[in-house]
Amino acid sequence: MSASTRWNFVVSQDTNDALRKFLASQVRDRKGELSRFVGEAVQARILELEADQAKRRNAGPSPEAIEDTIDEVLKWARRA
Repeated sequence: MSASTRWNFVVSQDTNDALRKFLASQVRDRKGELSRFVGEAVQARILELEADQAKRRNAGPSPEAIEDTIDEVLKWARRA
């Protein structure tokens, strides 16, 4: 098992109750399941945010504009 870090954070009572009921319904009421759930949720959210960032970074020029630029560069290189 990898090293772990203890977090202290606050959630609403409704969130706490809903999560504990969900974990119990999934037969995930063993010790450590809450920590595993939170860890998985954080990793999923980080992946989602990184994917959104990559999509925004790559939302630039259209494929046609890229192809036009490549064609221009190739024409220039062939003349040189």
